[in-house]
Amino acid sequence: MIFDRAYRQRLETDLARWEADGVVAPAAVAAIRAALPPVSPGVNIAVVVAIVGGLLIASAFLAFIAAHWTEIARLSRLAILFAGIVVTHGIGAWFARTERPMLADLCASVGAIIFGAGIALVGQMYHLGSDFAGGLLLWAVGALVAAALTGSRGALAVALVAASIWSSMRVVEAQDAPHLPFLIIWFVAAGLALAWNSRVAAHLVALAVLPWWIAAAAMHTDHDAIFILGGGAALLFGGGLALTITPWQRLASAGTVLSVYGAFSLATVAVGGVATVNDSFFGSAPAAGPPLWAIGCSVAGALVAFAAGTAARRAGILAAGIGIALALVATGAWKQAPTGEPWLLYAAFLCAMVCIVVSGILDSSRPRIVAGWLGIAGVIGAITWAVKGSLLGRSVFLAVAGAIAVALALMLNRLLPRTQP
Repeated sequence: MIFDRAYRQRLETDLARWEADGVVAPAAVAAIRAALPPVSPGVNIAVVVAIVGGLLIASAFLAFIAAHWTEIARLSRLAILFAGIVVTHGIGAWFARTERPMLADLCASVGAIIFGAGIALVGQMYHLGSDFAGGLLLWAVGALVAAALTGSRGALAVALVAASIWSSMRVVEAQDAPHLPFLIIWFVAAGLALAWNSRVAAHLVALAVLPWWIAAAAMHTDHDAIFILGGGAALLFGGGLALTITPWQRLASAGTVLSVYGAFSLATVAVGGVATVNDSFFGSAPAAGPPLWAIGCSVAGALVAFAAGTAARRAGILAAGIGIALALVATGAWKQAPTGEPWLLYAAFLCAMVCIVVSGILDSSRPRIVAGWLGIAGVIGAITWAVKGSLLGRSVFLAVAGAIAVALALMLNRLLPRTQP
């Protein structure tokens, strides 16, 4: 909704400029404006106050029930919780009917939260606390059903948060990763995001996969953990870029969101890899080698990026594919150097971040440019301020890298055509 409003504002500005410059005829501008759907109402002060009030009322309801929980009969407790869920969804339906989508979404979200609180309270009442993770799964499924029935982005967020905690708890309990059952809920949520054609839902889905991948990496040590994190970022980045070239607008829009999170994740992995290569923060056990599923995800992320760039003939995606490949090479070779500094690893991560910046410039993707520049800054900072190693050697490396970059810039300035003013 917010993104639609921002797009319409840019479109109105462009139409006015094009009409003033004589690029588009006034009749065509009027036809374009007539074909556009009405802009949905934004979030005003009244809506904000209503949202705060609704959250306060929901919190007061839950606090009151919890304070008098032992004094209320069991059947009355169940009736109160059920009534809270029914009332919130009923009010949400009334808001939806009166075209107040923000408030309707809020009511569905509050209903999903009350449902989760009800599971916890009923579990405590009947002494069912031995499987807390199971209760979180039930909460996630219930909130996901509510999101599917109401179209609530808030309920979807509740479902994904509960599912992420459930998945992490199962990983800790079993000491095994990846936790594949989580992917069922994740793909259902992704399907809802596509069905709604909602960028907000796409952001929620992209965010939800990050803790799952981090939990999978946490079950390994040193080199394997870095490689798994890099593979996850590569798959998210490459897969998102591949979706952006599809002819279906919904998939392309979702792919743009996924690629942004993938770019920032890859930059984070690069900075973390450089910062920890001389000091282990993951454990002291020897690496057993990356698992096959992580290797497959890494290779798939790079291959789909190259395939998408080749199929669409887009240099920006190909540059991103090169950046992904370089980062994967660096994570694959990541290890604590017995002596000296891992100069090749530094160079690979640094070149990977430069490729992401170039990719963003070629595709006019500002988030990708920001991710690349943050990665470059982080990698340079990690190289400069590493605890171990020779500061003089690192300064020589940075000076040589800077000289190569300047020489490359001068060569490109001669080879590439200059834009005429």
